[in-house]
This record gives sequence, structure tokens and C-alpha cells, in this order.
Amino acid sequence: MFFSNRVDLFTRYNDARTYFISHPNELIELEKYITQLVNGVIESNYDEIERDYNEASYLNAMWANYPPEDRGRAPVGDQVPWIEVGEHAVGHKLNRLISQIVTISEVGLPSGADNRFVLYSDEITRITNGYTNCAFVFLDIKSVGPRDNFEHTVLSPYQVSGDGIWNAPNDNMVNSIMVAKGKKASHNFYPAISPIYPLTNGNVAAAIHLFVKPIYKMLDGGHKGQPLESIKNVCVPNGLLLTQNPNYLYTYPELFFPGKDDKGKDPHKMRARVSFELLNQIADWRVQEFSS
Repeated sequence: MFFSNRVDLFTRYNDARTYFISHPNELIELEKYITQLVNGVIESNYDEIERDYNEASYLNAMWANYPPEDRGRAPVGDQVPWIEVGEHAVGHKLNRLISQIVTISEVGLPSGADNRFVLYSDEITRITNGYTNCAFVFLDIKSVGPRDNFEHTVLSPYQVSGDGIWNAPNDNMVNSIMVAKGKKASHNFYPAISPIYPLTNGNVAAAIHLFVKPIYKMLDGGHKGQPLESIKNVCVPNGLLLTQNPNYLYTYPELFFPGKDDKGKDPHKMRARVSFELLNQIADWRVQEFSS
């Protein structure tokens, strides 16, 4: 299966890549549409999300003797790792709620975001002037508490698409190296996601990167708990927008800046941070926050 219809895949991929590089506004509008679709789902279902999220604190007696292992650097010990609460009470719920509005298909990929699915909509057909009716949504959940709620989020190579160079059918698609550029230091960043996915059903799906960030409080005293405070939804541009047209990384060279990995890590696995401030400068809809 790896090599069946590879010439056709190669041709369709490069045609789509050329199309979206030549029509960046369509790709931007596609990102805006899906971002606002998810925003609407979060806003209209916030009470349900908050209730199920906070159930984890209410059920403390059921898991307190078997807490999840601390993650991150030098944990203090008074903060319960809350990543899976966000993945289930927010991430899995969003998949279900989105599927009640539009058609989604859980197309398999061996790596990528926490939630990844192809989303079909007549609105996508309109936005792309009939070129395609779907997009490949990569939706990551980035749970944070008061100590790590910064105006950025950390991205792995498998959460970012690149320029997607594919030169010959017998080769494979490869992304060019990006640079995570800080004020004092920089390092190479190796995006691992394709910007475009031609599908066997004849449709072409551009990669859309959303990062939903549940933010929890840390209560103390006799009312300990980690209830939901707010939710941010962040859209990071497709790799063709980052590197080709309009080439956001040229205009905003510090959009990606060094992550929290030390220099001893495999360079191909080094993470980067994305600046919410610069995303807001690109377009204010790229970072939105919701609360009860």
C-alpha cells in the first residue's frame, strides 16, 4: 500500500501545494473558519465542559492514593498533573461536539496532534472556490495551571507543518528546517507534519493547527482543587503560510523561539515555543479566550 498510486499522489499533492501557495488568502480564511467553528463550540458548551472538567476535583478520594506522576522540571509537589483531565474533559468532548455540527473522519496517521481528523464542510467548498471541501484538523490540548500559564505554548515537531517539498514520486515529502529565534539564542526546528494531505476519496485536505489551552486554578486551604478557570484557542499558521506565502516567519522571525529542551536533546526532537503576542499581530482571531 505504501507505493500504490504513488505517482498520482505525487501529482495531486504538488498541484494542491501550488494552489494554496498561489491562494494564501483561501488558506487563511480556511484557518479562520475552523478556528471560529471551534470557538463557537467552546463558547456555547462552556458550562458542560466546565462541569465535567471540575468533576475530577470532586472525585479526588477515588484517585488521591494513586495520583499521576509529576511531569516537567523540578515539580514542587502541591500541583496534581492535570494533563489527562484536559485531554478527556475538553479534547475528547470537542471531537464529539464538533461532529454534531459538521462531518468528521478519523483518518489514521501514525503521529501528530492529540486529536486529528478530517473535517468536511460546504463552507470549505465556498472558501476555496470549489477546490476542496475538507481540511485536516490537528487539535492539541495544552493544559496549564497558574505557574505555567504564559503567553506562549510549547510545540513539538509533530505539531507543526512545514514547506512540504516533494521532488520525485519515489522520494518522500520532507520539510525544510525552520529556526526558533530568541533574543539571545536560536536553534533549528524540524517540523514533521505535511502541509497538505491528498486523500483516497479524491479530496485534498490542508493541515490546520489548533491548540486548545484549558487553564486551571489551584485552590488551597480547606477547598483544595484544580477547577477550570478559562480556555484559550490558538491557531498556528499552516507551514505554507509560515514559509512560502505570505512567509510569516520572515515578517515575524521570533514567532517561534527556543523551547524548554536542553542542548543535549536530539536536534530533530527539539521543541519550540510560539508567541501568542506575535500571533495576535498576524490576526487577532488566532488567539481567543473563553470563561464562564
